[in-house]
Amino acid sequence: MMAKNKAWISPALWGAAAGAVATMVVGFAWGGWLTGGSAEKMAAAREEKAVVQAFLPLCVAEGKLHPDQHVALEAASYYRRGDFVEKAGWVTVTGPYREDVASACAEALLKTT
Repeated sequence: MMAKNKAWISPALWGAAAGAVATMVVGFAWGGWLTGGSAEKMAAAREEKAVVQAFLPLCVAEGKLHPDQHVALEAASYYRRGDFVEKAGWVTVTGPYREDVASACAEALLKTT
């Protein structure tokens, strides 16, 4: 009687292992599962976008108060426009997203002029 019970244990374990692997492959490939690192990267990107969207109107409004400086902003190189906006004092946010807000603000101001 013990021999009959042992005969199905090995195939059952292999089947369970194959099912677990197949579930993980399908879950990560098509099911939308994420690793912790990927989820953190997505959350950080959403946070950055939210901060930029929140402070962009304030920066643009401040920049519009100084139309005399728009010519200098246009003359600045593409990579220096964010620095120009920061030095002009139009960016009100502090912290890690200050440069992102400044760059977005410069682009928005150039589109409106």
